[in-house]
Amino acid sequence: MAQLFNPAELDIREKVVSINRVTKVVKGGKNPRFSCLVVVGDEAGHVGCGIGKAIEIPEAIRKGIEDAKKNMVKINLRGSSIPHRVIGKYGAGKMLIIPAPEGTGIIAGGPARAVFELAGIKDVRTKSIGSNNPHNMVKATITGLLSMMDINEVAAKRGKTVEEILR
Repeated sequence: MAQLFNPAELDIREKVVSINRVTKVVKGGKNPRFSCLVVVGDEAGHVGCGIGKAIEIPEAIRKGIEDAKKNMVKINLRGSSIPHRVIGKYGAGKMLIIPAPEGTGIIAGGPARAVFELAGIKDVRTKSIGSNNPHNMVKATITGLLSMMDINEVAAKRGKTVEEILR
């Protein structure tokens, strides 16, 4: 999906979702490194996730932020929530995302909560089904948010007006 916006122009915040210590066993011994999963967003409908790997944690986080900015996408919002119920899938993880009335807040687990906060969604309920791996949860959440369509897109796709669909 091509980006229609420049991440450099947005007021971007970032959140580190998980840090893993990984070890590569080589002839000379163990070679430790760090892997970081980072989510970035502008709290106005743009969000992205990325992974960075390095010998030191700050460098891994910096690489993760760069990767996340490259993978930013625009999502559809309806006020402080989402337009409709959707299921996002990635790998063995599924994320059921349900719109909620204003004032409900974000009812979601840690990795998915970071995505919603940085995307600017304030009222939503979720249920994680399957894998609770942070990488799968974040990517399933973003996949679900990308698959949502607002009423104008549905009308254009069906060749009808918005009024005809609302009847």
